[in-house]
Amino acid sequence: MENYLLIDFGSTFTKLTAVDIENGEIIGCAKSFTTIETDVFEGYNNALEDLFLNFGKIKFSKKIASSSAKGGLKIVSVGLVPDLTAKASRLAAASAGGKVLKTFSYELTEKESKEIENLSPDIVLLTGGIDGGNKDVVMHNAEVISKIAGKFSVIYAGNKSCGDDVFKIFDNNIENREIIICENVLPDFNKLNINPTKEAIRKLFIKNIIKAKGLNKIQKIMDEQIIPTPLAVFEACEILSFGNKSQLGFGDLMLYDVGGATTDVYSVADGSPKVSNVFLSGIKEPYSKRTVEGDIGMRYSISTLCETEELDTIVKNADVDIDDIKKCIELYKTSPDIVHEEGSVYKRLDDEFAKIAIEVSSNRHCGTIEKTYSPMGEVLIQTGKNLTSVKKIIGTGGAVINSTKTKEILEKGTASLKYANILKPISPTFYVDKKNIVGAMGLLSHTKPDVALKILLKELIEL
Repeated sequence: MENYLLIDFGSTFTKLTAVDIENGEIIGCAKSFTTIETDVFEGYNNALEDLFLNFGKIKFSKKIASSSAKGGLKIVSVGLVPDLTAKASRLAAASAGGKVLKTFSYELTEKESKEIENLSPDIVLLTGGIDGGNKDVVMHNAEVISKIAGKFSVIYAGNKSCGDDVFKIFDNNIENREIIICENVLPDFNKLNINPTKEAIRKLFIKNIIKAKGLNKIQKIMDEQIIPTPLAVFEACEILSFGNKSQLGFGDLMLYDVGGATTDVYSVADGSPKVSNVFLSGIKEPYSKRTVEGDIGMRYSISTLCETEELDTIVKNADVDIDDIKKCIELYKTSPDIVHEEGSVYKRLDDEFAKIAIEVSSNRHCGTIEKTYSPMGEVLIQTGKNLTSVKKIIGTGGAVINSTKTKEILEKGTASLKYANILKPISPTFYVDKKNIVGAMGLLSHTKPDVALKILLKELIEL
């Protein structure tokens, strides 16, 4: 019998999914607190012991893993114009499974240089200028980045005319960093080219960052290279949307992954304007898109999540006191793995926090529409993706799947009068990834795509 073990080393929990490949079924799942700060094997072995205890001793023919532990794949993106190369840079980093800590535009200042150093990224993604365009800002930013202290790699994916000169700048300071030259993420106005950069980020993750995160010992017992967890989820979304020759997929979809450190949003849809009098402004965003909200998380980022909403509103909606919120924030600092009892004050707060996470992250991910006036009269300008026609929304992550109010939480990702100009889905069907296996199926899709799709279609529960 061919059984696979699929592993996710998450920021809070290490999650295992055992799959019977021949029958296309999940044997069982287990999880344990991630112990990357001590020995990652400890959490892995605890989860494995739990899996064997509940589902029997299983022999595995293949083990595959992903990781978002220890901050995930931390990327700083640097571009030229906020709505063009800087945005293209951010889209490329997010699509590769990175946690984009911050995006900078125009010439980097001394203050911004210090900020990048303090952010301690794994990768700095430098872009700027269409091919044959601006060189001065790119060269200035390369000089500034080359002098920033810290051990990080640099990917240059800007104006190709600067490639050789940028390489020379970093080649003189090769001791603490690696430099990769890629094709331009924006070779021409409004023409995205993010796949070469996405592949370069993936290679750096495999080559250097696994070791930096303390996962090199785990890599030795895996049968494939560890990849970033968000990349695995991204690939699961695509296979679920597109389907294959024998199985129809979901078509256009959105997925919300509410985690302890971040909230990730994925959309697989065209996103073009739906009517003729709407004009698209800026870059046409990719068909498959991911955004990551590093300030919106249910445990490690709970303080900043609370800052996105008035405390009085949280008090009213969750029926709690302000002191309860403050105690909850302090509790998560020492016990990020805690699971609350249904009906408790903290469980009501968790549900409210999850609603905020979905609402804020969807507002940032979806496109907007605004009225403006031209010599020909009133026109509508769309920025970003129009996702109003998306009919399927999927929820995953502990705060979503362990709630009795999952549908209410996911409804915060749909169109509303409160945010009438944001192009969110209208009247979609909701699904929950109750076993938390979407990322695992993304891993499985590398070698067994048909099995991965079969399991996704079977395990996602319609609400």
